[in-house]
Amino acid sequence: MEALTSKDAETVAAKASVSKYKIQTDKLSAWFGNNQVLKSISLSFNQNDVTAIIGPSGCGKSTFIRCLNRMHELVPGAHSKGRVLLDQADIYARGVDPVTIRRKVGMVFQKPNPFPTMSVYDNVAAGLKLNGVRDADRLDVAVQQSLEKAFLWDEVKTDLDKSGSSLSGGQQQRLCIARALAVEPEVILMDEPCSALDPIATAKIEELIASLKDSYTVVIVTHNMQQAARVSDYTAFFYLGQMIEYGETTSLFENPKQELTERYLTGKFG
Repeated sequence: MEALTSKDAETVAAKASVSKYKIQTDKLSAWFGNNQVLKSISLSFNQNDVTAIIGPSGCGKSTFIRCLNRMHELVPGAHSKGRVLLDQADIYARGVDPVTIRRKVGMVFQKPNPFPTMSVYDNVAAGLKLNGVRDADRLDVAVQQSLEKAFLWDEVKTDLDKSGSSLSGGQQQRLCIARALAVEPEVILMDEPCSALDPIATAKIEELIASLKDSYTVVIVTHNMQQAARVSDYTAFFYLGQMIEYGETTSLFENPKQELTERYLTGKFG
């Protein structure tokens, strides 16, 4: 086997460095009409890590993650500028199907939103059926696997025909996570997924988030700084549409580099 030249080694190292990032933003800005809510944010998300986005209300956290799967553009008058790269490919490039992007980059919302007229089974299978899957055996396997990944199977396996809206709030949120997992995404975005839940349900969601990073890249928006510290590997602090600081969660919480970050973490504003 031939030895690598120094140039070859540099190329291999560069590729290895690039490959650890599942999704990246490059000078991403966003507007609602004339109101700019994100200002030139460049941020890279490691594959199979959990990254938390923290910051006061109205700082652009939710808008930012909605730009990561092209949901921002669904709002009338909303637009963005800059690049979002998924596996180094620009998801906003001409010809890219936003529906495909939203399948690869799934979203779980703040308030559990199961389809109220559908059973537990059909809630999970909905995305697959929408994508043309009709084989009953394949659907059965996908539903069970998704509910297992969402830590919900044992609680609902005898009630798959019941309405999704008949479940408790925490179960509904895990059902929505199972629904997102069923279409086999690569990235999971979570917009304050525990804000409407009690502490016991929140603990189950946090345990679930920790397990998901084995198979997915997870980005979570949270107003709960203790939750960010518990579940995330990396944290980004946003303020007034700008990213103020980003780093390993333990380091950012214990030794923030920016005074603004320290003031927020110590409750002096926000």
